[in-house]
Amino acid sequence: TMKRLFLLMLLLVGAAATEPVQSGEYFATERRQMVKDITEMATNTASVTGIGKFASLVLEAMEEVPRHEFVPREKISAAYKNRPLQIGHRQTISQPFIVALMTELLNLKGTDRVLEVGTGSGYQAAVLSLLAAQVYSIEIIPELGEAAQNNLRRLGYANVQTKIGDGYLGWPAHAPFDGIIVTAAPDHIPPALIDQLKPNGRMVIPVGGFTQDLLVLTKRADGTTISETIVPVRFVPLTRD
Repeated sequence: TMKRLFLLMLLLVGAAATEPVQSGEYFATERRQMVKDITEMATNTASVTGIGKFASLVLEAMEEVPRHEFVPREKISAAYKNRPLQIGHRQTISQPFIVALMTELLNLKGTDRVLEVGTGSGYQAAVLSLLAAQVYSIEIIPELGEAAQNNLRRLGYANVQTKIGDGYLGWPAHAPFDGIIVTAAPDHIPPALIDQLKPNGRMVIPVGGFTQDLLVLTKRADGTTISETIVPVRFVPLTRD
């Protein structure tokens, strides 16, 4: 019986040794690999996006934010793969490359105030919080918005304020914004968001139906706007109340 017990202990130790040890260092290594994947993809898509290299501050933010804290538990093993993941309620957490690209396109300064339409899991807001002074984020699905708010608070992202509501209407109480980022696709640019953008501010937004383009809209000092098409994308549709 002692021999059998010893063999059982050996088997258990062997099984444990083959399991990935998901420690803080394990996730830090995964994040570094994710940033390498993003950097490589930026180089490979430069001819399409016009951006061959992301700013070091953007990459540092991507390496710091624990993406595994913003995905469902059953998807933790895929948290740092360069692909979108389902987060429930027919919504997704964006591909890390797209998060980095949209963040890069906002061209944030540390003093900026940013509006995000579509909180989702809260991951994009967490990345923005490391690059801006204040982030205001709106989510229309109550369960997602509440979970994201609790998660962001628990993880210490104190400069992110969230609310449940219709992002198409923006957040007039905190306008105007230096930057606006929209993480779901309307079929046109919401007029309220243009109104709530500061002169010289930038909005990064996917626009379209089945096929969508990622646009950067810049508001001139006189209130007129210009937009630039960056790359074809696929986002969930922007839903309304």
